Amino acid sequence: MSTTSAPDRLQCGLTLGCSVLGAMIVALDGTVLTVVQPVLQRDLGASFAQVQWTSTGYLIAVASLLVFAGRLGDRYGHRRLFAVGTLGFALASAGIGLASGIGWVIALRVVQGVCGALLQPATLGMLRAAYPPEKIAMPIALRTSAIGLAAATGPLLGGALATHLGWRAVFFLNVVPALAIGVIALLVRVPAPRRPGPAPRLDVPGAVLLAVTLAALVHTLVAVADAGPTAGAAAGLLVAAGAGGAFVRHERRTHGPLVSPGLVASAAVGPALGVLLAASAAMFGTLFVGTYFLQDVLALDPLRSAVQALPLAVMMVVAAPLAAVLLRAHGPQRTITAAMAVLTVGVLVLSRLGPDPATVAVGGGFLLVGAGFGTVMVAATTVVVRHAPVGDAGVAGGLQQTAMNVGPALGVALATALMTLLAPATTRPGDRAPRWNDGDFVAAMGPTLTVLAAVAALGALAAARLPRRTPTATTSPTSTASTKTAEAAEPTEPAGPR
Repeated sequence: MSTTSAPDRLQCGLTLGCSVLGAMIVALDGTVLTVVQPVLQRDLGASFAQVQWTSTGYLIAVASLLVFAGRLGDRYGHRRLFAVGTLGFALASAGIGLASGIGWVIALRVVQGVCGALLQPATLGMLRAAYPPEKIAMPIALRTSAIGLAAATGPLLGGALATHLGWRAVFFLNVVPALAIGVIALLVRVPAPRRPGPAPRLDVPGAVLLAVTLAALVHTLVAVADAGPTAGAAAGLLVAAGAGGAFVRHERRTHGPLVSPGLVASAAVGPALGVLLAASAAMFGTLFVGTYFLQDVLALDPLRSAVQALPLAVMMVVAAPLAAVLLRAHGPQRTITAAMAVLTVGVLVLSRLGPDPATVAVGGGFLLVGAGFGTVMVAATTVVVRHAPVGDAGVAGGLQQTAMNVGPALGVALATALMTLLAPATTRPGDRAPRWNDGDFVAAMGPTLTVLAAVAALGALAAARLPRRTPTATTSPTSTASTKTAEAAEPTEPAGPR
């Protein structure tokens, strides 16, 4: 009978704590920023376009570098990359809190994006290295619950800090905890065997092509969400398509590609990434439309609208650990398909809201969306991380994070394009965003959310391609080897050039 040694328990505990807190810090930073942007704009005398770039610059930086950052973690150790990213994130946050102008804020937000790209795949790569495959679902569930908790408390906390201490306090919020967990990850280490075999090759040309592809795609989606379809957006899509085609061609021909063709084409990882993309697009597109509905049509202030949508975040917290149990009992295919169905129904419930909806209908719709999305996020992420080879754990984490960054941009762009097409909005002097006539908005909201529900349904079709059961430690012939490899995935020293 085998037992877990104290050093092993310590390593797992530290890894889980760093992973959960790291993911929570990044999520909290994004949610509180949205609340303080109007105050930041007035205080720094910035234009609306400049304030938008505090979000756009971060999103482009993080999305374009996630996969390559994951590969760096595979090569040099996920704990090291996590420490560097977290410490850099903390210093950039402090710099933003001290910034004298909007230019510095934008530049440091881009730096935050680079650091976020380093730490986010590492939060999954560290878990893959520390936990055997059959035990990884619950740590991922705890990580997801932390993200949901940040989404629930971020707007309230950010509003309170901005009201009483000013917008700069929001950026100082993460400095101390980020520095603390960065130092812990850097200094407190448990000896591990050296990596067997050569370290993964760094495919720099592939990384550059992928970065150009994702940067052009994300920038185009953000531009469409802001101004609708334009000639510039079409040019951006052409750049993304051209760079993406060049990336695929390069990856097929190079030795040691950044993204192994077998990883994305596998029976589990590819469909799971498709599910995450569809689920995040449907959920964030719905949340975008729903927020406008609550604040413009129902005339709720930001705090009251956040309370109305609170069931979504609460159910993400609650559904995450339940998802780990369902995944073990029913397998990936049935768990994720059912969760995508719940998400689809939730979006459809919200699509049927009228100009004077019952509170229970609003809360019930958001509750179903949160329950479905929280379950999908845990289950599909577990599939991606578990089924990827340990040597590609960082890349798999980077792909998962990429889907979770591109999906929301896609969903918001799709929702904006449909709402603009079905109910053209007008922008009056002084408005920070387009405004719709209430009747026109409600009339357009139904078809728009129905399309987003169809996106979620497409995700359910992708989920039907997932394995029916997840191999257990006793039935999987590769489980022992995978566990041994996982134990050696964190090298005690950086591998040298090869």
